[in-house]
Amino acid sequence: MERPRGHPWTVERHGPAALAPARGRACGPVVGAGSAGRAERRGRRRRAHRRAPSPRPRGRRPPTPSRCCRRGGRRPRGRERRGRQRRRARGRCGHQRRTTADRVVERHPARRTPPAGRTPAGPRRRDAGPAAAHHDERGLPVPPGRRGRRRARGSTLLGPCGRAERLVPARTRAGAMRRLTDTAPDHALVIEVRDRIAAAGERPTPERVAAALRAGGHVHGDRTVLAVVDALHRETVGAGLLEPLLRTPGVTDVLVNGPREVYVDRGDGLERAGIVFEDDDAVRRLAQRLAAAAGRRLDDASPFVDVRLPDGTRLHAVLAPIARPGTALSLRVPARRTYSLAELAARGAFGDEVHRILRAVVESRAAFLVTGGTGTGKTTLLSAMLGAVSDTERIVVVEDASELRPDHPHVVALESRPANVEGAGGVVLRDLVRQALRMRPDRLVVGEVRGAEVVDLLGALNTGHEGGCGTLHANTPHDVPARLEALATAAGLPRAALHSQLAAALHLVVHVAKGRRSGTRRVAEIAVFRPGSDGVVECVPALDVAEDGTVALGPAAAELHRLVGAGPVPDGGREAVGA
Repeated sequence: MERPRGHPWTVERHGPAALAPARGRACGPVVGAGSAGRAERRGRRRRAHRRAPSPRPRGRRPPTPSRCCRRGGRRPRGRERRGRQRRRARGRCGHQRRTTADRVVERHPARRTPPAGRTPAGPRRRDAGPAAAHHDERGLPVPPGRRGRRRARGSTLLGPCGRAERLVPARTRAGAMRRLTDTAPDHALVIEVRDRIAAAGERPTPERVAAALRAGGHVHGDRTVLAVVDALHRETVGAGLLEPLLRTPGVTDVLVNGPREVYVDRGDGLERAGIVFEDDDAVRRLAQRLAAAAGRRLDDASPFVDVRLPDGTRLHAVLAPIARPGTALSLRVPARRTYSLAELAARGAFGDEVHRILRAVVESRAAFLVTGGTGTGKTTLLSAMLGAVSDTERIVVVEDASELRPDHPHVVALESRPANVEGAGGVVLRDLVRQALRMRPDRLVVGEVRGAEVVDLLGALNTGHEGGCGTLHANTPHDVPARLEALATAAGLPRAALHSQLAAALHLVVHVAKGRRSGTRRVAEIAVFRPGSDGVVECVPALDVAEDGTVALGPAAAELHRLVGAGPVPDGGREAVGA
């Protein structure tokens, strides 16, 4: 039925909208013409019945035509209508306006505080209720408690500052924090997907990981799939969690003492890294995978390994329970670049006077050893000195693990090889020294003298191969002869024979150390080999370099000047070290 004009529920349309057909009304069929006419009349009756005013007031006035009718009388859809309601409820200043629930509370004060142990009678909306928000000690709104199975999912209330705040239920808040913090997938799930992909012989791409999850009956989202892909990549490629540390410029050593202790050395001392493994099994798996990549065995029957990885990193690993509190890893990062003597001087390793002496040592073809403790920069200094060798000379380097990378156009490097699982195929350093003598070397270099190769090195330096050099672990230059004597005696060389060869083969020692205050790696002392009256060779100091760069002369300063043709000559104006 048609409503009379002026009825309060009638929508009057003016202008172009009046010419447009109303929503749901047919355009063209004549009323009463067959089935089309009957359908039109039934539609009108339904609309009239649906639009009839309700005899029972709902507590709020119906929306006015100016708010609910736009675009030719079309009623806004649900999403658009809810957006308008939210915009109307929030003022221009961003504060929350009074809602219907607030007006109901004002009209019925009895509903403001229900009796203890009882809930207000009658149905309530989830977002309705008093605007008395409770806040914790941090100032965050706390959702009001409510009995029953249904809980408030989120109510818009006024906070202590008068702004509208959205209350997040505890269940939703905990889930959000769990998604933000627990990004790592379950280890059992990663193992299952890894085994499934490995059995198929495929690479762990996101598509294949998702297919493996579906094949296992798991339903996960994109976040879990990407987390599993990232975990598989860390477990199968590179050094896992340690990969970012190994790729950081300036890092020389990475040390792992169990799952929760990771340290790095950037040249200024050890510092704690913020990396934590899942458990000791994760560290053990990483050590075994790295050893397997280098072709070595690491298990309970062979619980330690010392090997060079394909990228040049030197790995030493000891499995638990031999290592406590867990599996221990020591990774020595190879130098990304080789420093020259001038660059080391600019970095504070030594001053101009020591710089001239080191360059003169190389040019005079004197045989020398670079000594010092672990991590003091022996390899770095030796590489820089080899970089000062003339381009017309051929350098043959023999090492256990390739670390020396001199900036020289003609370098041949030989590297030892351990035996395989069957105990065959090993190549020791002593054999390589013998092979290097047949390669016409102008400079024979042993990366680190720590075994029987000292006998072959001394023999080579006594047969016309001048300018040989190497590194040796020693606390002070005074301890170098005793250290060489211990290595030669273990190789079967008598003590008297060692000292006789040592006096003719080696000339001087360059000792490096770390500064106690600054931690800077520097040249601390230069000493000269001098045979004693009883035939025992001693190391006599020639120069002593203080941490502040001050150079003091020693008893062998004149011998150093005669050997290399450079350096200060004792004139009585400086203090003599060890005199």
